[in-house]
This record gives sequence, C-alpha cells and structure tokens, in this order.
Amino acid sequence: MTYHLPAGKAAAGPYAVDVTPERAGWAHSALRVLDLPPGGAHTFDSGDSEWIVLPLAGGCTVAVADGSGRETFELTGRPDVFSGVSDFAYVPRDARTTVTSPGGGRFALTGARCERRLPARYGPASSVPVELRGTGNCSRQVNNFGAADVFDCDRLIAVEVITPGGNWSSFPPHKHDEHRPGEESVLEEIYYFEFAGHEGTPGLGYQRVSPSGRGRGTDVLAEVRDGDVVLIPDGWHGPSMAVPGHHMYYLNVMAGPGAERAWLICDHPDHAWIRDTWPGQPVDPRLPLYTAPGRSPR
Repeated sequence: MTYHLPAGKAAAGPYAVDVTPERAGWAHSALRVLDLPPGGAHTFDSGDSEWIVLPLAGGCTVAVADGSGRETFELTGRPDVFSGVSDFAYVPRDARTTVTSPGGGRFALTGARCERRLPARYGPASSVPVELRGTGNCSRQVNNFGAADVFDCDRLIAVEVITPGGNWSSFPPHKHDEHRPGEESVLEEIYYFEFAGHEGTPGLGYQRVSPSGRGRGTDVLAEVRDGDVVLIPDGWHGPSMAVPGHHMYYLNVMAGPGAERAWLICDHPDHAWIRDTWPGQPVDPRLPLYTAPGRSPR
C-alpha cells in the first residue's frame, strides 16, 4: 500500500484527488478535490456518505436535491487557502448535488460513510473558530470548520491547518488508532497539502508517519508539495514540517467506527514533554494569518 500519493496519483475522472474508502483500504474517510473552469459544473451522488463542500479557491453554488425537495447554497469562498476562512455546505447521504462555479475554482469534498441522514446546511465563514495551537516554532493555525465540537455531522471530522514557513505542526507526534474510552478514538485520516510560493518558486514540506505497533505499521517520510495526499490508517503522525519561506496548508479529513464522534489523541511518549514548554513561549507573531469575520482567534 502506498500512503504518500503525489499530485496526480490520486486523480480519477473529474477529480484531481479522489480518495475513496476502497482506494485507501479502509472503511470511512474520503476526499475529492474538484477543479472547475469558469462556468463549470459537476454533479455527484452522495450515496452512503455525508460530505462537506469546502472552497479552496473561488466560490460556487451548491444545489442539493433529494426525494423531499431541493436546497441551494451560495458559497462566497476565497481567493486561496492562505487568504481567509471559507464558508461551506453540508451535503447529507442519499442526495444528488450539483456544484457550479461562474468564476471557476478548486473545491474540496470531504466525506465519510455514515448511518444518519442529517439535513443539508450552510456553514458561514463567521461561524468557523480559528485556533492558535502551540507556541514558538510549533505554532500553527487551525480552522475548525468541521471539528467534532463545532459542526454537527454523523461521522465526518474535518479541519484546516496552516503552518508558517520554518515551523513544525502535528507535533508532538500523536495517534488515534486505538479505542480507549475517554482517551483515544479510532480515526482514519487524510492529509491534503497546498503551499505558498515565493516569487514564482513553489513551496514544499515534509510529513512523517511512524509505526505505533498497531494496524498496518504505517511508515512514511515524504517530501510533500501542492496537491499531494498522505493517508494515515494508523501510526504516530507528525511532524508536518514547512520549509522556511513557504507557508504550508493541509486539510485533515477523519472518520472512524466509534459510536462517539470525537477527536481523542495520544501523544508520542518520547515527545509529549514539548507541550510543557509552550506556556513559556509566545505564539509565532505571523499568526493568525487571518481570522473568521467577526471572530477573534482562540
């Protein structure tokens, strides 16, 4: 099994990225990235999964239809992932959805197989909590648009992380591959990367996943670039390292079999001590890159 999928390797049909549970070899988490030209449209059936349509660049209209009716959501979107928080739309299972973009753009479809059918909904950018996590060179920004305690889904958990150039995120390394009530949940995870360029030079970073002694023994040390994907069925994941001069963005998509939708993690015992140093250091002054309209970072 290949856990690092460079840009283009996960493409299928209309999608620049199409990671299905079958392709990943697991049961729940999915991610599609859809590029639309100006005036372009794409229709998909949600099937047995719930989805969040999240603009990465550009805006779109999301029309959701099922046996009981049709709802339409206008997403303002954003110029790119380093410019601002985006609004989004939740698409329930067993629906047909059309994404239309007058100006064109790139859109993430974060998905998870689920049991409950929740209503289609609009998520305004102003409702997205922007969290500053860590301090010093472990500082990063987390846009918690689909976090378990923020937006109601059946299985899906999704957040965005921005790591300033030269910083480490997903650190200390942590895992969520074991069911320990109240301490750790089992979650399959997808990382999708984008980078800020500098004077025409593309950015890059590095992603580490090391075996935890459970599951498949996932072991990855990858140089990651725009459009790359890393699959994490198990293992200690982190650090995610942004090279100096280039901010790193990644979209995390998670889902698992547990009855409780919760992000419960266990830090690597060799590195957990780093959290104790954070209170004595300031947050990287480059953060936040931006906040949600009308909100302050927490």
